[in-house]
Amino acid sequence: MGLVQLPVIQPGPPSRFVGPRPPWLKVRIPGGEKYNALKALVQRQGLHTVCESARCPNVAECWGHGTATFMILGNLCTRACGFCAVPHGKPLGLDTDEPRRVAEAVATMGLDYAVITSVNRDDLADGGASIFADTIRAIRRLVPSCKVEVLIPDFRGNWEALATVVAAAPEVLNHNTETVPRLYRGVRMGAGYERSLELLRRAKELAPAMPTKSGIMVGLGETYAEILETLRDLRAQEVDIITVGQYLQPTRQHLPVVRFYPPDEFAQIRRDGLALGFKHIEAGPLVRSSYHAHEQETAAANLRG
Repeated sequence: MGLVQLPVIQPGPPSRFVGPRPPWLKVRIPGGEKYNALKALVQRQGLHTVCESARCPNVAECWGHGTATFMILGNLCTRACGFCAVPHGKPLGLDTDEPRRVAEAVATMGLDYAVITSVNRDDLADGGASIFADTIRAIRRLVPSCKVEVLIPDFRGNWEALATVVAAAPEVLNHNTETVPRLYRGVRMGAGYERSLELLRRAKELAPAMPTKSGIMVGLGETYAEILETLRDLRAQEVDIITVGQYLQPTRQHLPVVRFYPPDEFAQIRRDGLALGFKHIEAGPLVRSSYHAHEQETAAANLRG
């Protein structure tokens, strides 16, 4: 099926949208037995989850099912991106015992699929790549049947750091592009669009059989043509899995929402993206990088045969 072009979405002024969120963005309030048990486990182990730190709208659903995305390398990011709710500042050292505690939490939860991400640690020579690798290996030792997906930063273009993570053989390597290149300066502080593309290309070169994954947000002022061009760029790096979700302003200090995309436009993005050759696309208002991650990996694996 060929690409179907929707009407071009022109960027609007930041103050264009006011009032309540549209009804398709309603989520349930966190709670319940599994949610409370997981919250207690994370606190007891002294761990962080991106679910809480980034104020993910799916925390109730995911924690209610007993799944979470662990955020390693502390809870202070060395960058201050305009979209992200994770606190930024000067990190306090390096917790080398963290991989063991994450693995123990994975074992306690009985996970068969774990997602590991991190803050940016530009203060470290390898950007924290060694801790990513240690965490993958610790999970494998304690829960050999558990698959591991990593959502990594760009390591400031340190390709030896990337090789360290790939050598630990995660089932999926994810690096989010986040937005279209025109908006990078205001959205992704300290990052570079071409650097992110190169990371994904190099990861596939290092491990051709390992699925690679990336994600973007919409609603920051991009046009539909820019979304499709970004998806083409990602497919040119042989990225297998894509996630596309609605940007939601976490606080008044963060970038405003320029446009709320309705569900039918996400469905169109998914159709157009699949026409480009991606193995799996998760697109919807509440989709985030780790949303239904296990199902994404399974779908891509089935298509690999």
